[in-house]
Order: sequence, then C-alpha cells, then structure tokens
Amino acid sequence: MWKINLMNFIDYSTILIVNDIEATLAELLPNYPIHSTRIIKNEEKEEFLLIQATQAIKEAYIATSEKKYIFLCGSTFRKEAQNSLLKILEEPPKNVIFIIITNSKSSLLPTIYSRLPYKYLKKSVLKNESILDINKLDLKDIYNFLKDNQKISKQEGKDIVESILIKVNNQRIKLSHKELDFFSKSIKLLELNSRPINVLTTLLLSMANQKNKH
Repeated sequence: MWKINLMNFIDYSTILIVNDIEATLAELLPNYPIHSTRIIKNEEKEEFLLIQATQAIKEAYIATSEKKYIFLCGSTFRKEAQNSLLKILEEPPKNVIFIIITNSKSSLLPTIYSRLPYKYLKKSVLKNESILDINKLDLKDIYNFLKDNQKISKQEGKDIVESILIKVNNQRIKLSHKELDFFSKSIKLLELNSRPINVLTTLLLSMANQKNKH
C-alpha cells in the first residue's frame, strides 16, 4: 500500500486527488477521532450520487461543539450531486470540515474545484504490457483470460485495456481507426460503470474478429 507522504492529518476542507480511494482512507482515518468522523460514499458503485450529497448535507447540519470531518468519496461525482453541495462547501456550518477524495480532477466541476484547495497525491503507475499474445489471440485464450479476471474493479479493467494497447504497440500491430475506437469506447464504458468483464469480453472478441479478417 502506498503512503501519503505529504500529510496524515488534514484539518481544513480540501480535495485530495489520489490513486486509490480506499488506501487513502485507510491511511488517513486512524488519525481522526472516530466519534466526529463521517465517511460518505456509494457502497454499490464508485460514483457519488445525489443521495450521498443529501446525506452529507444532513450530516453537516447536525450541530457539534467539536470539529466534524466529513469525507466525500467517489471515483466520479454525478453533476447534480456536486451542484447540491455547492452552497454548503462555500459556507459550511460551524466546525464542519469537508474532505473530498477522488481519482481525477476531471471528476469534479470547476465550480467545486474553485471552492476548495486541493492536494494532488497521485503517483505515476508503470503500465505493463498484457500477457496476451494479440497476434495469436484465439477464443481459448480469451476464455481463459476472462475467467481469471471475472471480479476485477473498474480501475483494474482500465489498466487491462491500457496493457492490451501497450502489447499491441510492442508487437507492432497496426490498428485501423475502427480498431483504435474499440479501446477508447472501452475506457468510456468503464467510466460509466459498465461491468469490466462485459467490456473486456467485447473488446477481446472484437480484436480476435478483426485479426481473423486480416
């Protein structure tokens, strides 16, 4: 697990841009008082929705004589959720500190980003090429690969798509615009919370189909 070297305790409202939200929480939370710390996130998806924003606002307005730390966590934040948070982020109730943890600056509206200071804590991750041999890709390879990656996360899915593209480049395989589009569409689908296994299945079958046509 990577460490947050810059700080382990944040005492003011801020935005943290990180590689791994759960790892960041695990690093930070031991430094905060349990009774005055709240974690608000979508337990079903990685997207912060309006229902989480409403929960955060209600929690913020529960009076406290001590500082209350409210962590808002999501790899993406729905637009309407952010809009509902604008006022309270600009004028938070007394003793309330909001800490937004997300994976990308682009997940936040400029109106949110301009209201709070931010810390960019992401570390570059070396991308490895895929173990798949794209030149010899067949249905058996695809089946075995998908079987080994049935329960991956959205981020792991994106990493796999990127690793396949790296392998394509390393094997000097020339892709058409249509074939390159498979990769960009796959990333977009993952960003929209499509199931990684479904996205990878479509991508790999498309690659195999195109290879057989050449």
